[in-house]
Amino acid sequence: MHDDLVDHLSRSTPLSRGEALRVIQDVLAYFDETTEEYVRRRHRELQGRGLVNAEIFERIAADLAYRTVAPPQPSLRQLRRIVYG
Repeated sequence: MHDDLVDHLSRSTPLSRGEALRVIQDVLAYFDETTEEYVRRRHRELQGRGLVNAEIFERIAADLAYRTVAPPQPSLRQLRRIVYG
């Protein structure tokens, strides 16, 4: 999976293929959270720092504008509609 990206990183950086693959897997795992998972995790983190909900939700809303999260999983019907309209 992602062999072309692994090859590119191996050629363009001092990383070995195995290291490049681990980096790619780590990055993909980082962005694998759904919006709901991210919001819940971030809320817990900010609450742990002593912020109140008003501050927390403003910060999360601002963060989401720049955060890449995993999209919702489309159904087979939705996939067909994308292709065939």
